Amino acid sequence: MRTERPIRELPARDDALFLSDLVASGQPAVLRGLVEEWPSVREARVSPVAEVAYLGRFDSGTSVDAIMTPPEAAGRVFYNDTFSGFNFIRNRLTLSAVAEQVLRYSAFERAPAVAAQSALVKDCLPGFAEENRLAALDPSIPARIWLGNAITTPTHLDEWNNLACVAAGRRRFTLFPPQQIGNLYVGPLDFAPTGAPMSLVRLDEPDFERFPRFREALAAAVTAELTAGDAIFIPPLWWHHVESLERFNLLVNYWWPAGGGDPLGSDSGFDALLHAILNLRRLPPATREAWGALFEHFIAASEQQVTGHIPPQRHGILGPLTHSSEQKWRAFLAGRLQRPKS
Repeated sequence: MRTERPIRELPARDDALFLSDLVASGQPAVLRGLVEEWPSVREARVSPVAEVAYLGRFDSGTSVDAIMTPPEAAGRVFYNDTFSGFNFIRNRLTLSAVAEQVLRYSAFERAPAVAAQSALVKDCLPGFAEENRLAALDPSIPARIWLGNAITTPTHLDEWNNLACVAAGRRRFTLFPPQQIGNLYVGPLDFAPTGAPMSLVRLDEPDFERFPRFREALAAAVTAELTAGDAIFIPPLWWHHVESLERFNLLVNYWWPAGGGDPLGSDSGFDALLHAILNLRRLPPATREAWGALFEHFIAASEQQVTGHIPPQRHGILGPLTHSSEQKWRAFLAGRLQRPKS
């Protein structure tokens, strides 16, 4: 079952001002042809064999995380039948070894799905990012590579800005706004095949008896199919379902925090979510609702609403933070977390 509503498309521009405006919009967008001049894209258009040879020029011999699903999984990364583990095995291989494995399996109609996922380019393919780069991005934002055959990553979310560039093959992206979380039937927060929380609903065969609210999520979903040279911007906390559609697929993506700072995302809103669950989830419904109102006000409301009536010198944690004041508050919170329960 598919949604037909398209993700908006914008003229592709590789400049910082365009990217800043895109991020500020808070909306996803497809950027056709953004990286069509990349050497890796040109090689992929020759053939998968040419692309693998091109990647081999940069391979440092460093092992990357790789997974393999059995043929009966049809490439869908998921839990096993009992939710005691996942439906794939993990391995550590060089990127060239994974690529060659993908090429071998491409000869078969029904083969295991194999993939290298989120490998840091600077470690496994030094020099690749210099030949295949985006001028709009800060050089400190690391490139990551995703290589595999026809594999499906179920609906999940990331907490950072995500610019994903298709270098080979085709990928279909289906996105759901953050507000649809209640209709997505999200699985365990601390045990997920993707590392990030994911929906338990199959997008291709949704079980509406078990997941009736998923109809509402589908009504709000948007989708797009990208080919080599295209890119997509996915804002933080937008749920996305990603299908690699060819027998050889390569994607390069970049994550960076919504509020700036460390491009590796060491400041995690997910940590705050877990802390809130530990402290608030067990409270009575009316009290949880009251806390929800506080979070809505202090986190989501405008600065004017929150601090407009307070003298600037008394904004405290609600005002602009310096490095020293931020460290002070972090130390305060760390101390409270370590305080023994009475």
